[in-house]
Amino acid sequence: MIIELETDRLWLRGWKEEDKEPFFRLNSDPEVMEFFPNILTKEQSNALADNCMRKFEMQGGWGLWAVELKQSGEFMGFVGLNIPALEFPFSPFVEIGWRLDKAFWGKGYTGEAARNIFDFAFTETDLDEIVAFTSLQNYRSESVMKKLGMIKDENTFMHPALEKGHPLREQILYRIKRPV
Repeated sequence: MIIELETDRLWLRGWKEEDKEPFFRLNSDPEVMEFFPNILTKEQSNALADNCMRKFEMQGGWGLWAVELKQSGEFMGFVGLNIPALEFPFSPFVEIGWRLDKAFWGKGYTGEAARNIFDFAFTETDLDEIVAFTSLQNYRSESVMKKLGMIKDENTFMHPALEKGHPLREQILYRIKRPV
């Protein structure tokens, strides 16, 4: 069972096979992938989409939702919750993540989806905290974290999947807790 969420402008839904082509286009765009280690090949992008689909079953119906613009039906990318397989210095945790095609940047879509997801997470699940992290250089994502009311940790951390010396290895961490 996949839980679906809705905002005024967006539909957060399960993934469809036809999402894979526009997902590959955004994953192969150097500007969209600027703060990720690499752009993705078609095979890597499809594997990521398949993994997103699988995780809904593993995580109780929630995950990295495919985001669709209600007005046009366009696939925009994803926003959602994830439990990473990697061990981080602050594990265990649930993260919120996003990746939208650049045509949808700067219009408040990520924040709109994320606020809806926080509402879902803190009222419909037993989650008490959600984190978000990104490289030090990713000011756009950090700005979204701030606008969402997330609180920045004092210390940075080194991403466990990136080798020593990698320019994106040092990361910032933001948190938001269940309202009391």
